[in-house]
Amino acid sequence: MLDELNIKIRDAREVLKNIVHHTPLQHSRTLSDLTKGEIYLKLENLQKTGAFKVRGAYYKMQKLARSGVKSVVAASSGNHAQGVAFSAASLNMKATIVMPRHTPFYKVNATKSYGAEVVLHGDTYDDAYQKALEIAQQTNAEFVHPFNDLDIMAGQGTIGVEIFEDLSDVEVVLVPVGGGGLISGIATALKKLKPDAKVIGVQPKGAPATYLSFQEKRIVETHEVSSIADGVIVKKPGDLTLKIMEEVVDDMVLVDDREIARAMFLLLERVKTVAEPAGALGVAAVISGAVDVSGKKTVPVVSGGNVDPTLLIRVLGQVLYVEGRQVRIQGILPDKPGQLKKVIDAVAELGLNIVEIQHERLNPLLTPGMALVTLGLEVPSKEYADILVLRLKQMGLDFRVV
Repeated sequence: MLDELNIKIRDAREVLKNIVHHTPLQHSRTLSDLTKGEIYLKLENLQKTGAFKVRGAYYKMQKLARSGVKSVVAASSGNHAQGVAFSAASLNMKATIVMPRHTPFYKVNATKSYGAEVVLHGDTYDDAYQKALEIAQQTNAEFVHPFNDLDIMAGQGTIGVEIFEDLSDVEVVLVPVGGGGLISGIATALKKLKPDAKVIGVQPKGAPATYLSFQEKRIVETHEVSSIADGVIVKKPGDLTLKIMEEVVDDMVLVDDREIARAMFLLLERVKTVAEPAGALGVAAVISGAVDVSGKKTVPVVSGGNVDPTLLIRVLGQVLYVEGRQVRIQGILPDKPGQLKKVIDAVAELGLNIVEIQHERLNPLLTPGMALVTLGLEVPSKEYADILVLRLKQMGLDFRVV
């Protein structure tokens, strides 16, 4: 199977060279300093449609188009949907994408913008998948699987070829893993070009089906899955992808949602690039220490950047608090004119910035005539919050960090 996949990867390289971007491989001094390695980011978030999925989708669908297929069906709540929709528009094919009913509007609209018909059905990807199979059978259309297909893997494998072309002495490649299509393609390509390079998969702890399957060398299905990295949430890997991973993938690790959020934050603040949660998995693995890359030329694949803006805002806000860049202080004040001003004046004297004020009078637990005040503050470090609380105590105002 590996020989066949390698032949397909070489063919995909030729087919895709004028269709998709050869995305940048960007060195990051910040991440290199943090990890004591040499970190180069493969920025597939700058790919057409904002993610790697278009590679496999286009390679698969151009084959179908050449064989006379006019319409395709896919199930996806994210990047595969847009990859299929974009490819269908480029190849003059009809695409029907089935998405779960609660898919965020921005994903639905992005898919429609490429000309695809979107059908909203069911509460989960599995519901959408079953519906897509029904539609494909009813309309005599071809179903395009998101990962368990050699042509899909071959398209994704062109990323591995590009990594080798840009960094021939690469030592470690970290790949986000959902169903296994991306890592199967990348690992197959790299092991052919540089057999001693290590390819390591990264999954979220809340959706570890492929990790468990890889460790146990059998398909393990997880029924309860939850992670902010929705792009890699699957209940089980493909049978084809698991066979290939067992042959060419060196290891697989897990990271939690806090580590993913911190990776997204660092990529945005220090690298100036936007990654969706799934796209930040590789970076999360190196900054958390899940994979030791000290002294090694390492390439985390930033697989996509299609993040819900509201989720991005929440993630950034939470990380700012965790990192001590924002704090909240809370205290009880007499509900009289001028009392809140005393607190604000103390904040101003320290040069801190107020980002939020909550002033609560109606809490039944409060003594009548008192108000509960909570302030959200931007601070250079957590120590400034302690200094502020101490200064307020000296003024007779009892506040604490919450």
